[in-house]
Amino acid sequence: MYVEIIAALHKIANGDFNVYLDFKLDQRNGFKELADHFNHMVRQLQQMEDMRQEFISNVSHEIQSPLTSIVGFTQALQHNYLSVEERNHYLSIIETESRRLSKLSDNLLKLTSLESDHQPFEKNQYRLDQQIRSIILSSEPNWSQKDLELEISLDKITVWADEDLMSQVWVNLIHNSIKFTPAKGKLKIQLNQMGDKAIVTISDTGIGISEKDQLHIFERFYKADQARERSKSGSGLGLSIVKKIMDMHNGHITVHSEVQVGTTFSVILPIA
Repeated sequence: MYVEIIAALHKIANGDFNVYLDFKLDQRNGFKELADHFNHMVRQLQQMEDMRQEFISNVSHEIQSPLTSIVGFTQALQHNYLSVEERNHYLSIIETESRRLSKLSDNLLKLTSLESDHQPFEKNQYRLDQQIRSIILSSEPNWSQKDLELEISLDKITVWADEDLMSQVWVNLIHNSIKFTPAKGKLKIQLNQMGDKAIVTISDTGIGISEKDQLHIFERFYKADQARERSKSGSGLGLSIVKKIMDMHNGHITVHSEVQVGTTFSVILPIA
């Protein structure tokens, strides 16, 4: 019995989670409960290890793609036969991919910080409608360039939340809606109070997200089909950050979308 336990612990210490203890109730009696808890712990450790491996794989993939582009176009710039237009085009691509790497790094740091005990989480009272209106105004160069029609309806609501973290939520959702809505499309942002909760809905007439992808849209790095199109210039981490911030506030976020019709994100935030 003790030999089996020690051998199993040695395997776990060496990173081998393919371990299972089987103490029969009629043979070992009280040790069955111990074995059940031990096996549950091993399964949890294996799941964490699988998640870690998947995370590393996804990060490596996201980094490799822009690096390949940067290296390829840098090599192309070394040729003397290129025209000025071609050189400027290649330099533009290198700049875009460099910014993409920088954004990926920034989002990884944000997500890591949010999931650690080191992220400052300071709630204070502030006007949610003023915060959202300020972000809409700061985004004017983006929506005015596409000549989007905006419909804004914000009730005066004071909330108790981390203002800086919630700002990241609205920036991400509003910028995404602008980015994936074609020119002369429509963006609708509403803020209402329902009991002790603030309800924010952000709707667009953009490319939409398939029903299958809506089930995974808040997962790290998830990009497929229409979700991939919505995230083609991003890292697939923005909505994961939004979801984590909402969880920290005991809030809730949902998505409803139809392909080529539009997308609506609904955020429910406790006021107090």
